[in-house]
Order: sequence, then structure tokens, then C-alpha cells
Amino acid sequence: MAISELKLPQGVNAHEFKSPVLLAEGLALNVAKQLSEAIDARGTATLVVSGGRSPVAFFQHLAKQTLDWSKVVVTLADERWVPVEHTDSNAGLLKRYLLQGPAAKAQFLSLYSATANLELAAEQADRLLAELPPIDVLILGMGDDGHTASLFPNSPNLADALKADGTRRCYPMLAPTVPHQRLTMSRALLASAATTVLSISGQSKLTTLSAALAGDDVAAMPIRAFLQPTLEIYWCP
Repeated sequence: MAISELKLPQGVNAHEFKSPVLLAEGLALNVAKQLSEAIDARGTATLVVSGGRSPVAFFQHLAKQTLDWSKVVVTLADERWVPVEHTDSNAGLLKRYLLQGPAAKAQFLSLYSATANLELAAEQADRLLAELPPIDVLILGMGDDGHTASLFPNSPNLADALKADGTRRCYPMLAPTVPHQRLTMSRALLASAATTVLSISGQSKLTTLSAALAGDDVAAMPIRAFLQPTLEIYWCP
């Protein structure tokens, strides 16, 4: 199956690359261009990224782009509730692979806080995100279960987090099959991004995307909330 075989909603653009390296390079060039245009227009730019292993090459290529990084705000669509030193910390991942060299001048907003419990951490992150400038570029990934950010099917707070008109920005979330508790931006905040990119690779992700396109139950596959016109999909085998 190729992404060109999928029946995408009108307005959704798909970009197919021959390898993960070429995808990472292409995405980094496009994101840097959009951030630069935002800086020219408003004097600042905001980038929201997802963690995990998949974006590492993208982070490395983006860090090499010529950009006034001191005018860029970077934060995460979701985070594991673990200290930055932990191997599973998304903030730690960014510090190792994106916020290096000139890119270290970017302002990083961390969702994690060492509070007494996950709910308090989410409340603190929610207050922090109230100060977040408008999101220029959002990079999402997708799990084989159709989750994106940390909007997991069957998680206790999912219904509230998926409200299109919700006012809360961050929710505590539980990943059903993964040990760590999570913090995630709400659907409403994520959907406010000027540009949203879904970056995926491999046939299994294409199969998941095909299944998501075939139905409309957002709670069953939260990625469906973002399969809207203006979405950019980056895919490689």
C-alpha cells in the first residue's frame, strides 16, 4: 500500500519519501521555512513537537537549519511524567537531539514538574500553557492504536481531553499499555495550530491511518480529530 492509494479528506496533502532520512530532511526544511516566516511576520515563532524514537532524525536535521532560534518557543504535545534525566523523558530527548548548537537558544517550555501527583502536574502545565504564544507548527505522530500526542483510547480523561471546544490546555492521561503516566495537550489546544503535520513511517502506520479514515469515532482512534483540511501528512515506507 502507498499513501497515494488512501482516500484523504479534501485539503489534506500527503508527501511520500523513499526513506526515513529523506523524510526527516524534507520535514526539517519545511518546518524551518514556516518558523522563519512566522518570525518575519510576528517577531516570534512557536513549535510544538511530539516525542518518542521516531522524530530523532527530524530533530537532528532541524537543529542544523539556519534560523533565529532565540525567537523560537519550543514545547511538547505530550510528556511522560518522569524527570528530564529519565531515559523516557521527551524533554530529555529534545535536549539531546534538538536543543543543541544554535538551536539551544530556543525557549523551551517543559510540561513536566516534580509535583505530588499527576493531576497537580497537569494543572501546573495548564497554567504554563496559558502563556504559550499561538502555535505556528505542530508535529504529531501516531500509534498503531490510533492515539496521537498522549490521547489514548480508553484513558479515563479522554472524553474531556477530546472536547473540540474545551478550555483546559493540559490533561493527565494514562497509557493503557505503557507504564508511565502522561501529560498531554488537549485537542482544543492542539487544533489551534496554524499548521499541523502528521509524520509517520512504515506499512503498519499506513494501515492504521487507513482504518482511521474509514470511521468517525474519535474516541476509538483519537488521530481522527486531526484528519482535517490543512493537515500535512509526511510518510515513508
